[in-house]
Amino acid sequence: MPHPPLIGPPVRSTPARRAGSGDHHRALPDDLLREASRRLGITALVAAALWTLAPTLGHIALRVISPGDSRRLALEAPDAIAGVCVIASLTLYVYTRRTARDPRFILDLGLGYMVLMALALGLSWHWSPIPRQAQIFPVVSWVGPMVLIFAAIAPSTPGKTLIAGLIAASMNPLGMLIARARGTWDFSPTSAVLLMHFPDYLLAGVAFVISHVVTRLGEQVGRARELGSYRLGELLGRGGMGEVYRATHRMLARPAAIKLIRPEVLAAGGAESAELASKRFRREATAAANLRSPHTVELYDFGVTEDQTLYFVMELLEGMDLETLVRQKGPLPASRVIHILRQVCESLEEAHAAGLVHRDIKPANIHVGRLGLLYDFVKVLDFGLVKSMEGATDEHSLATAAGLTPGTPGYMAPEIALGEQVDGRADLYALGCVAYYLLTGRQVFAAANGMQLVAKHVSELPVPPSQRTELAVPPELDRLVLACLAKKPEDRPSTAAELARALGAIDVEPWGQAQAQEWWRVNRP
Repeated sequence: MPHPPLIGPPVRSTPARRAGSGDHHRALPDDLLREASRRLGITALVAAALWTLAPTLGHIALRVISPGDSRRLALEAPDAIAGVCVIASLTLYVYTRRTARDPRFILDLGLGYMVLMALALGLSWHWSPIPRQAQIFPVVSWVGPMVLIFAAIAPSTPGKTLIAGLIAASMNPLGMLIARARGTWDFSPTSAVLLMHFPDYLLAGVAFVISHVVTRLGEQVGRARELGSYRLGELLGRGGMGEVYRATHRMLARPAAIKLIRPEVLAAGGAESAELASKRFRREATAAANLRSPHTVELYDFGVTEDQTLYFVMELLEGMDLETLVRQKGPLPASRVIHILRQVCESLEEAHAAGLVHRDIKPANIHVGRLGLLYDFVKVLDFGLVKSMEGATDEHSLATAAGLTPGTPGYMAPEIALGEQVDGRADLYALGCVAYYLLTGRQVFAAANGMQLVAKHVSELPVPPSQRTELAVPPELDRLVLACLAKKPEDRPSTAAELARALGAIDVEPWGQAQAQEWWRVNRP
């Protein structure tokens, strides 16, 4: 999944959970509607199994109870009805599996499916003759509970739920009228059809109440998901610090991504660490928001909600992160790797000049895609978690204050692992690891666990990338990557700008916009 971004000028945080004036009739949020549509599909699959098992077990039971009854093997109309229901249920299940479907339409379709199942139950229930004395006793049939189940697991608006529930409850009376027309049921007066099934109508009313409660809960969830001027949508991904959601500005309708850092994540390191992280959050976000490189993800806003959830509002990017790119498409040609790395260097150079070190450069934190008419345009993510190079050596970043290990083992500079003073050259080491991964499709080192991996970064010399890929790697690029992977910071390129110049001096045919545009035309996510 592409990783949405982070980072632009800070805007004063406003309290979350403040509903707009037009929120009174808000429906469930989109991600909850999608989850409800998936539940509907699972329900349809269960219904298909029940419509298969019930007639089969019925014939088996008849054979055991009445061995001489000729009906034990004969297929009757209720069996055909069950077959139609199995096909309809499986069709609905397959339809709900398609991710592009509108969940609201699927849930409306679910109400129609519920009525169809109620009709099938009504016809099957009243198909065979029943002793006259049992014909007009009030009963709760399968239809009533089914209406309640649909109201709970596949919620719709209260009005639609009530109408569909009343129609579904009427399928049993309809089945009785059809049975009388066929001559298999004999009852009078006609009002008996309603008297016998009034409990189902009562349950349809209960379903209306359930739907109203679920809708109100949806409104509360929607209001709780408002962060400043932004409203949260679907969940895009989860990470060690929290979740990332698609979001929309309530006034501008501008798409964005919001990264939430939950209070329980900060509290995991203790009250003191949580307080430190909260204090550092605003200072670090402010510093990151002042970065202006076009290759640094733009931060629109940041703040703290009433329940102490920290949030970043970031631009929403089109494309994919480098980890996804290599995992899906394999190693990249040297010319494209150089094109990507030089853009990352531009972002890092500005950050380092501002006294900030990223400390978690890795393929998953580098996004490549389209920006306007430019293709293979790079954005560096997660600059909201940077650490200042100034101050005491034991000063924590937001991540370490939250009790998390800084960096990623496969891309961690030795000085970070050893707890030494860190500067921008730690990011250049990580960028060397990224270059290695892009050229070979493999990390620099492999190990059974993170601790062993970190130990190898501290003490083991890497194999040149040219020896671990079938693609051509220019000798100058080979040497430059190994220079970035030097154990001592002083043996690496001194700055991101120096690294960018060295990359630009490599004699290789440049990766141009025509190539990039064609690649994205064919491989658009």
